[in-house]
Amino acid sequence: METINTIGRRKASVARVYVSSGKGDIIVNGKDYKEYFPLKYIQYSIEHPLQLTDNVNTFDIKINVCGGGVKGQAEAIRLGVTRALVKINEEYHGVLKEHKYLTRDARVVERKKSGKPKARKSFQFSKR
Repeated sequence: METINTIGRRKASVARVYVSSGKGDIIVNGKDYKEYFPLKYIQYSIEHPLQLTDNVNTFDIKINVCGGGVKGQAEAIRLGVTRALVKINEEYHGVLKEHKYLTRDARVVERKKSGKPKARKSFQFSKR
């Protein structure tokens, strides 16, 4: 099997995912994913698409991720892994879509407006 590459995005995070056949190693920015993401619920969100499709020890996954915070990076990785699994086998599409892993979450931070301290917050109003 040749290497399959996909991209996942979330907020300001961009994850480039490279999937090849192997024994189940997941490397994020040169480190093991359990070392890069020490929190269990974030590790679970990365593993879950693989568990749903019974591919936990089937593929080696190499990931380059940049931008954003820890949770945004993890969700970008999850989208990239999900897209790669669908590229590998189209039958996984239904299971992963059921868990809403194929939709890109488009919510991003609203920009700051001029004349205001933040995006929507206003300065204190004085009547007199």
